Amino acid sequence: MIQPSRISEQIAAGPPPLAVENVTKRFGEGPDALTAIDQISFTVEAGEFVSVIGPSGCGKSTLFHVIGGLTNATSGQVRVENDTIDGPHSAVGIVFQEESTFPWRNVIDNVAFPLELQGIGRGERHETARHFIEMVGLQGFEKRLPSELSGGMRQRVSIARTLAARPRILLMDEPFAALDEQTRLLLGDRVLQIQQDLAQTTLLITHSITEAVQLSDRIIVMSYRPGRVKRIVKVDLPRPRTSDVVVSPEFGAYVADIWADLREEASKGLAEAERRGA
Repeated sequence: MIQPSRISEQIAAGPPPLAVENVTKRFGEGPDALTAIDQISFTVEAGEFVSVIGPSGCGKSTLFHVIGGLTNATSGQVRVENDTIDGPHSAVGIVFQEESTFPWRNVIDNVAFPLELQGIGRGERHETARHFIEMVGLQGFEKRLPSELSGGMRQRVSIARTLAARPRILLMDEPFAALDEQTRLLLGDRVLQIQQDLAQTTLLITHSITEAVQLSDRIIVMSYRPGRVKRIVKVDLPRPRTSDVVVSPEFGAYVADIWADLREEASKGLAEAERRGA
């Protein structure tokens, strides 16, 4: 067994970079084919937190599914270490937007589930699960069922369960989209602390500018459909970082700058919708 005190060292020692190389995804064929994303390229370095943000319809979810190995790209490739993704990869842990706890399992058995699939004994997997339950701030709730938890707490269980499998890359698709703004900011603090403690390589798909600036080292801004990389913004705010940063002038400047890009791209989507409705 890897002792809980050693888990963060193992993850921090060599999380692999994620490379997205000229990825295009089309749906359908012929003149009615829809290009959702087009020639997307970027990397996520070891221990880096990168967010992808863009207007509705830019292909963020499509990109998430391609990177997670849940659907194949039409062209281009996604690489983890030296492996080309052609399906789910053991190095990539995924947290979905939809609440995904098992309602019949209590918190500790939810978190221990991936270890159970690996054939790890009950005592050993519960010991590891308790470490991650504490990391997400749910100690004392080990025996509670998901129905007894708030939405934010259930998402923390999902994050802990994903981390218990010790992925070298954490991929999250708008995990706090259903939560109120205050809860999102506070859970952002928790995610930042986890990312710092584990030196976890993380890619977040989000529609929230505030969330992206709060959490990220870099932000990939996507254009309206077909989704392309419009630009990549380096967030030069000090770390360790907490939600206190949102009141700073520097934070506001980043938000305003990115909003200018998103407003331009979202306006294209609105104009297209109006033309279709005409």
